[in-house]
Amino acid sequence: MFVLFETSTGYALFKILDEGKITNPDFDLIQQLSDPNSAQRVIQLQAFSRFEDTTNALQAVESIVKSKLDNGLQKFLQKEILEKNQKITLGVGDLKLAGILKRKLGLNTIYNSSMLELMRGIRTNMISLLPNIEENEFDQMSRGLSHNFSRHKLKFSAEKVDTMIVHAVSLLDDLEKELNTYSMRAKEWYGWHFPELAKIVPDNFTYAKVITVMGMSHNAPQVDFGEILPEKVANEVKEAAQITMGTQINEEDLSNILQLCEQIVALTEYKNQLLEYLKNRMRAIAPNLTALVGELVGARLISHAGSLRSLSKYPASTIQVLGAEKALFRALRKKHDTPKYGILYQASFVGQASPKNKGKISRALAAKCALSIRVDALSNSDSNEIGNRDRLKIEEKIIELENRKMHRTSTKIETKRSNIKKYEKPEENPQNYNTQNDFAIDTKSNKNTNTNTNTNANQNDLVIDIRSNTNQAQKKMRKKKGKKNN
Repeated sequence: MFVLFETSTGYALFKILDEGKITNPDFDLIQQLSDPNSAQRVIQLQAFSRFEDTTNALQAVESIVKSKLDNGLQKFLQKEILEKNQKITLGVGDLKLAGILKRKLGLNTIYNSSMLELMRGIRTNMISLLPNIEENEFDQMSRGLSHNFSRHKLKFSAEKVDTMIVHAVSLLDDLEKELNTYSMRAKEWYGWHFPELAKIVPDNFTYAKVITVMGMSHNAPQVDFGEILPEKVANEVKEAAQITMGTQINEEDLSNILQLCEQIVALTEYKNQLLEYLKNRMRAIAPNLTALVGELVGARLISHAGSLRSLSKYPASTIQVLGAEKALFRALRKKHDTPKYGILYQASFVGQASPKNKGKISRALAAKCALSIRVDALSNSDSNEIGNRDRLKIEEKIIELENRKMHRTSTKIETKRSNIKKYEKPEENPQNYNTQNDFAIDTKSNKNTNTNTNTNANQNDLVIDIRSNTNQAQKKMRKKKGKKNN
């Protein structure tokens, strides 16, 4: 039985001296491989194939990690095992590699827990089992190979670094939250001294710069705000500072407020710089996606997916609801209507559309985004021709939907009007009005007769009711007398 072992310097083939001990469950393999002398009694180096250079070693390690059969490994096994017609069992440390060796080379391979323990012992006593390799050389080779493999795995490229976009857009969102918190704190803090300033200067960045330049409110008439504010707004600030209803603060309070405002100014300037960097990166990495939805929306899509390559694997339906996963699963669980858009709601096209057409526009935009993302991820071209072309198509789609809506309303009005029948003049002339048939009614006599008849009828009804009541009472009295006599 042989054991295949991969090192940073080459492929090694070890021979197991006593196979019965390895297969015996009572044999303590870990203790036998604890020191070099005892390990040499269990295994012995049969053959060793050294890597030619670092590039060859990097290719071999990459194949081993992916569980693939490298050309160098295939030649080594053919030379040492197949050409010598040795019918042996080969122990390996990878289950997939064992299947490939059995299928392609016809070797009888084995992979179990005993092989893993055996390889752990070989790794511990590597220097003593490989006599032609010194310890310093082995350490340098391992360190250099690990650096090269890590660099190759990251696939660093100065042109297509979507990882930078992910971190940049995440940092941009964090900066916006921090700036909002700092600005609200500065307005509340300085508002005790000069509350009118927040209404005159609503912008947070400008508000912080005004405080850093002015300091106390009584310094406003002597301060030149020409570089910060327009002349009209500057005059309003100076007038409000003279009649402010705020309280006085000391120099220590003002110094803390000024430090906070300086941080707001510095963070805002850095945020603008980061936004410009993000725009340049997006134009270089995803030009078609940027032309279609803009830099920020495209960067958030890439950040949500993890990378541009991962985003290119998503279908249009997933891109449409990307960012609204909680609402989607909640709707599926409760059997409600699913959301029509996620991050794409921030795109200008969806915002321009009417509320009834937002779902249609987001669906069409997601389909075009899927095409642009795949072009950006898989092609080496820096052109944004496809993104601009799809942008024109989306604009035409919006115009078409809006015109269709107007056309439908106009047709409804026309159909309603068409149902109204046209007035037609009768053919025969109507008969002339005859005044002799008219007669007048005496209203006074009519009223008197009506009142007399009403009163007579009411009196008759009362008499009838009284008679019926007396008759019923007499009948009841007779019944009671009859019962007493009995």
